[in-house]
Amino acid sequence: MKGPASAAASLLAALALAAAAPGARSQPQDGPAALAERVCVGTQCLELVAVPGGSFLMGSPAGEAERSTDEGPQHPVSLQPFLLGRFEVTQAQWKAVMGRNPSQFQRCGGDCPVENVSWQDAQAFIRKLSQLSGRRFRLPSEAEWEYAARAGTRSAFSTGTAITAAQANFNATGTYGGSAPGPYRKAPLRVGRFAPNAFGLHDLHGNVWEWVQDRYYRSYFDAPADGSAWEPADHGPRRVVRGGSWADAPEALRCAFRGALAPDVRLSGVGFRIARDE
Repeated sequence: MKGPASAAASLLAALALAAAAPGARSQPQDGPAALAERVCVGTQCLELVAVPGGSFLMGSPAGEAERSTDEGPQHPVSLQPFLLGRFEVTQAQWKAVMGRNPSQFQRCGGDCPVENVSWQDAQAFIRKLSQLSGRRFRLPSEAEWEYAARAGTRSAFSTGTAITAAQANFNATGTYGGSAPGPYRKAPLRVGRFAPNAFGLHDLHGNVWEWVQDRYYRSYFDAPADGSAWEPADHGPRRVVRGGSWADAPEALRCAFRGALAPDVRLSGVGFRIARDE
């Protein structure tokens, strides 16, 4: 995990489609405006939401509580429209594509997020799903992820200056921004249990950390302004994870909080969601 150390960082570091059909099918959607595409492998379907293009200020302001130096400097980013998974990839979806379920929390059920998957594992899933569907999927860039998580807001969370256990799955025995303490569920929950943000996306705060494409760097100096993934080899091997997990204190769920892990690390609090160019 990254430094400087924090309670959320130490928690993350301590976390030591069943298809009969031969391929995937893509179904353009005429339903809710935000739902752009459903990609199915057998009986398991992944839903993608159309995220509108736009501009935002990436990173956290100097005065945000529990801010780390790697969340700055704040900088403007302008993005093109893209598609992003409505939910984190589930255990059942992973098994349908890859043939087995690697999750440590299998008792949670097929609608719970797949976890215990590395960045490299996520890339293997994406390659196979792309091959099956004939469409090119990918991980979101770090900028795309934060833009989607903020969903037009500029506060610490898309829910405002605080977040509660009624809005996300995390270790709510800790508090942030004046929130009341709540339960620590000690496990992931099924995806979509909590209300979506303004873009129609679920669980960007908590449940499991989410891999993004970018390599980790200790600041945003010279970061891309177009929303693309930042992957210079001299940044080192670690990849960024975002969003916090069921095991983390609320400060790790902030839109700007950044974690970093080696690309071959598998933890029970780390999963991902898919993205695609529009």
